[in-house]
Amino acid sequence: MHILEAEAVLFDLDGVLTDTAAAHERAWAKVMGEFLDAYGGVTPYSVADYYAYLDGKQRLKGIQSLLGSRGIELSMDEVTQLGAQKNAAFRQALNADGVRVFPGSVRFLDWLQQHRIPVAVVSSSRNAPAVLEAAGLLDRFPAVVDGTVAAEHGLHSKPAPDTYEYAAKLLGAAPTRTVIVEDAVSGVAAGRAGHFRVVGVDRGAGRDTLMQNGADVVVGDLGELVAT
Repeated sequence: MHILEAEAVLFDLDGVLTDTAAAHERAWAKVMGEFLDAYGGVTPYSVADYYAYLDGKQRLKGIQSLLGSRGIELSMDEVTQLGAQKNAAFRQALNADGVRVFPGSVRFLDWLQQHRIPVAVVSSSRNAPAVLEAAGLLDRFPAVVDGTVAAEHGLHSKPAPDTYEYAAKLLGAAPTRTVIVEDAVSGVAAGRAGHFRVVGVDRGAGRDTLMQNGADVVVGDLGELVAT
């Protein structure tokens, strides 16, 4: 299926439209790095942990996944506290650095809208509307399915396909006729699980990894898809 034949295109946010993935990674490195160092006797935090356990996942599930990789079990209150620390660190990084939008992603978004293809944002982050507003993109998307919407409707987070299926339904699009755009392993896996057409954007996860987990095609920048 060519992209112009799609009934809708659904975008992940961090790392796809905005360069906030770097701020997320720095926040995770600070919070989980300090926690694991203080815990002691376990493998220290690394960038690989971000892509393997945290990127694209709902915050608390990501923390549990990372801790599980170290054989660490915490109470939900303790996990929630770590999540709050991460969110505070992310907000601090966002305020300090602002929100950078990938120019190629804006070109692709403009191209889709010129061809009247409906679009939506699907993000595990509860900060998605604030990030979109700061980036000047909020009014470009008639639907935003974020962590808050997922919680309200009981939707499982990525790599389950629930949030993408919900967004497609909001736009009146069939999953098999819908393209999702993702840079996270969990996101492309969600696309495969929901029988979507998946465009992977390699911002660090690696082309082969994205393809192995469900991407139909991988690009380095979404501008490559314009007029193709």
